[in-house]
Amino acid sequence: MKLKQLEGLLGDLQQFSNPKVELEQYPTGPHIASRMLYTAENSFGDVSERVVADFGCGCGTLGIAAALLGAEHVVGIDVDSQSLEIASMNAQELEVELNLVQCDLRNLDFRGEIVDTVVMNPPFGTRKKGADMEFLRMALAVASQAVYSLHKTSTREHVKKAALRDFNAGSAEVLCELRYDVPQMYKFHKKREVDIAVDLWRFVPQGA
Repeated sequence: MKLKQLEGLLGDLQQFSNPKVELEQYPTGPHIASRMLYTAENSFGDVSERVVADFGCGCGTLGIAAALLGAEHVVGIDVDSQSLEIASMNAQELEVELNLVQCDLRNLDFRGEIVDTVVMNPPFGTRKKGADMEFLRMALAVASQAVYSLHKTSTREHVKKAALRDFNAGSAEVLCELRYDVPQMYKFHKKREVDIAVDLWRFVPQGA
């Protein structure tokens, strides 16, 4: 599947109807999502015929992108039941299979090497300090091959140090810097849209 085709399909997905600020729910736009998964597959072979988990899957954009690119099995995990309902509808609309699980990631208990690749757009940690690092810690504990994740460019050194020193990553590489458009979704937003610089990271667990 070509990148433009993937972006077009993701652009039609339904997004949060009633976003929850405490969960930092922002839609992962089709531009970023398509490039993230397309890079994971075409540069590294981390999607096709792999078991892929989408952590904090929200409305399912990243997981659906993985399914469209030929993942063997996709698991979407989120604490919010309303988001999972939207993700289920989105998957049905595009006729792809997502295994959706309602769970707090901190309580996740995968045993053995079940998941090859984790993809995620974690909370930036602006409402709940350290939420982004909690996602990364769990992802590196679960993935056997690679983790793809978005983090604010301003946190680059902190993310790299934590991954390599604290979370058992064998390597941590910024693949590219992207612009993340945050739409005006909450009352405290003063501007119609805010443009945030984010890094697309690829982390490889030690021993992978």
